Amino acid sequence: MPGTMSAPVLTAVLTAAVLHAVWNSIAHRIPDKLIGFTLISVACTGCAAVLVCLTPLPPAGAWPFLAASAALQVASQLFLLRAYQLGDFGQMYPLARGVAPLLVAIASVTLLGGALSPLQAAGVLLVSGGLATLALASGRIRRAQLPALGAALGSGTIIASYTLVDSLGVRHSPDALAYTAWLFLLQGPLMPLIALTKRRGKLLTQVRPVLGTGLLGGVLSMTAYGLVVWAQAHGEVAAVAALRETGILVAAIIATLLFREPFGRLRLMAGAVVLTGIGLMR
Repeated sequence: MPGTMSAPVLTAVLTAAVLHAVWNSIAHRIPDKLIGFTLISVACTGCAAVLVCLTPLPPAGAWPFLAASAALQVASQLFLLRAYQLGDFGQMYPLARGVAPLLVAIASVTLLGGALSPLQAAGVLLVSGGLATLALASGRIRRAQLPALGAALGSGTIIASYTLVDSLGVRHSPDALAYTAWLFLLQGPLMPLIALTKRRGKLLTQVRPVLGTGLLGGVLSMTAYGLVVWAQAHGEVAAVAALRETGILVAAIIATLLFREPFGRLRLMAGAVVLTGIGLMR
């Protein structure tokens, strides 16, 4: 897979994968998840506001994709926020990230009439098995776990959608940085508005203790996404989409070493199986 892309694209995607896992760990570490995601969105909005002043306006053909992707990204964040409220980072993150390429592969066969090669079929089985292992890492699934698992899978479903939208949208924009800037400027204010509606006068007081941490998460988030969008514009989309999921392994390591979550070794192995399956599917 790496052989299909240039060294700069490879470096960009791997860096994005690490940054993506790190900013998600920051979002999970902040006790009040709504506040964490709000600060991340505020930082993304601020960075985007600067960038749109330094980059050309995307052409008309890119705007439908920008609008669709912005709406989908906010929906994905809401599902992910709920998953992090209810579940462990080492379980929720790989589920959310791993289900997306699996759904794309299934949809290509069932809805688009495509066919899977033997290697791709093996990849589907590996991803399915790895995700099942992640879901069952603590033993039998209890009813209390269902909301967390559902939220993670819901986020992954939406990730599959906006990944496809962005891979098409960036092809309509000659400047990947401009596309990324406007995408974050469109989506960025929505989460703070949700938080303002829910917390009202308490918001500023609740934000203050984790202000720096949350804003750092936002800068890392936008950097990671910008690197991926740039890579999609300069490399083969399927290879980029698969390689970016190496963040699953980074997240498993963070969950084990930083959060001291149980079943760390099992989840790390399951994440490796998912990543291998994604590579075969691509």
